[in-house]
Amino acid sequence: MTPGRPVMPGADKVRRDLSAEGAPPSSSAPAGTAAFGATSPTSGLGPLTVQRREPKPDDVEIEIDFCGLCHSDVHATRGEWGARPWPLVPGHEIVGRVRRLGDEVQGFAVGDRVGVGCLVDSCRECENCLDGVEQFCEKGPVLTYGSVDPRNGEAVTQGGYSQRIVVNEHFVLRIPDGMEPAAAAPLLCAGITTYSPLHYFGVEPGEHVGVVGLGGLGHLAVKLAKAMGAEVTVFTRSSAKASAARDLGADRVVVTTDPDQLRAAERSLDVVIDTVAAAHDVNAYLRTLRLDGALFQLSLPAGTMAPVDPGLLIRRRLSYAGSLIGGIAETQEMLDFCAEHGVAAEIELIGASELNEAFDRMVAGDVNYRFVLDASTLEGAGAGSAQAGEGKA
Repeated sequence: MTPGRPVMPGADKVRRDLSAEGAPPSSSAPAGTAAFGATSPTSGLGPLTVQRREPKPDDVEIEIDFCGLCHSDVHATRGEWGARPWPLVPGHEIVGRVRRLGDEVQGFAVGDRVGVGCLVDSCRECENCLDGVEQFCEKGPVLTYGSVDPRNGEAVTQGGYSQRIVVNEHFVLRIPDGMEPAAAAPLLCAGITTYSPLHYFGVEPGEHVGVVGLGGLGHLAVKLAKAMGAEVTVFTRSSAKASAARDLGADRVVVTTDPDQLRAAERSLDVVIDTVAAAHDVNAYLRTLRLDGALFQLSLPAGTMAPVDPGLLIRRRLSYAGSLIGGIAETQEMLDFCAEHGVAAEIELIGASELNEAFDRMVAGDVNYRFVLDASTLEGAGAGSAQAGEGKA
């Protein structure tokens, strides 16, 4: 294991290429594109029309084929993370084809299969951006939806539950040949969220990784850790998930409601990836770590968590850490790794008319393991009268 700040592949190129400011926003007003979004915290999702900007010289316009549904989309559109600009179109697990290119774009061609994750811009000047970890931009990254975009007239970004999107070329990812595009979509959030801490901690063949929770994040954590050569233990409250965990590649399943199983797992793991979004006591999982082990918290549980026992950290030099998605270079590395090792999300493909039901099912935990929107169904669902333009906040 090699803990420490990673140097992402391509960071030098990022340092060179991201120094130029974008061109001024175009004054043209392109035709609207069909989308689904919320008009208030209580509206649910319905048909909208998004006004996308005309591509600037360094922009890529993408015809969206698929967009994964993330639990954060539910939180955002239902107002659970505070006030939002309305209307709001969610979606940050986007896969599609290049439709148009700005005159200065290099490295992409019309028709290329591409993706967009959680980031569409950053300051590109701070130390973190120049090191290829744009998610930790010191001025704050521009998220794919619900973010103010300083380079584009203080626009509020609108996400991937739509037919098209325009993104700066440096935040567009290449989907490797041979990847099934719908199953690739969740990799752009859930995949990089679980890959990044495994990569950061330097998981190697023969090491032991624990995964807490077997949902959208957890199932990919199992697949990625196995692809890295680790032995994987899944922690779940439900014994009914044991078979599914083993089908995904888990070597061992610990049912956390059984104290004997938890005690048997103590001091057996090198890394624990905690994906549980509900408030829970992490001390039980810290006890499963060996000397110099680390527990990575990936979710933002609602409610008060039990305090961490510092004695557990001190007695075995443990680390209790957090991790947030990944930078652009690391996300591309993750996509290439998944293509090489045959890692993809387990998905349920849905149409636009099923989005509200899918949100309710996500909250209830009724999905194996990730919903993906077929964007071709948006137009059939009709464009709404509400305008979700990328205008001023």
